[in-house]
Amino acid sequence: MSMPVYVAPEQQMKDRADFARKGIARGRSVVVMRYADGICFVAENRSQALHKVSEIYDRIGFAAVGRYNEFENLRIAGIRHADMRGYSYDRADVTGRGLANAYAQLLGTIFSSGAEKPYEVEIIVAELGQTAATDQIYRLTYDGSVGDEEHFAVMGGNADEIAKRIAQHYADDAPLADAIRNAVAGLSGEGERLSVESLEVAVLDRTRTQPRKFRRVRGPQLAQLLGAVAAPVEGGE
Repeated sequence: MSMPVYVAPEQQMKDRADFARKGIARGRSVVVMRYADGICFVAENRSQALHKVSEIYDRIGFAAVGRYNEFENLRIAGIRHADMRGYSYDRADVTGRGLANAYAQLLGTIFSSGAEKPYEVEIIVAELGQTAATDQIYRLTYDGSVGDEEHFAVMGGNADEIAKRIAQHYADDAPLADAIRNAVAGLSGEGERLSVESLEVAVLDRTRTQPRKFRRVRGPQLAQLLGAVAAPVEGGE
């Protein structure tokens, strides 16, 4: 009878972390940043059917990189959590902080469990405040760690290099067109700029009068914003 192989807990955690990081690094990058009127999400996504950026609740957005089926499960769980809390208490009780804490507990439990593999995902929960000073961007890693990002966050791919390029031209009060162009330039690197068809862009827009602040920017609207003129965009989702 063969004896089971002993693996030190430290080594086991390291192996699980390395496994998750490699999976995340293979994913195409996502940028989430503040701009003058809210928070924008810019993702390299060549699929027209599968979204990496979504709405969770009235003022809360979600972005993810990694394995699609895993972060889609997290997105759905987040929507259910938010709907249940908003229905049971009040819509104002649904917050980005509360959602980030719920995700942290779930990801941490999965990572620590030896019964299943760690999730190969990294996610961002962003909440639009009543003012720019109260905007929140939370970045969550595969092991449930939570980071409170002050200005912008980059996930997936060569995130460190992309963040360096974006930081050179970043400003909290930049118009939406400038913010999107900066994000696209960072994602594109030194080569050609990514096309409209290979981008997924959405915003949490403080200027919207509706309770739901999330809208997608695509097609002619996105092409206009990526052009030379920083014109305002109306409509959208």
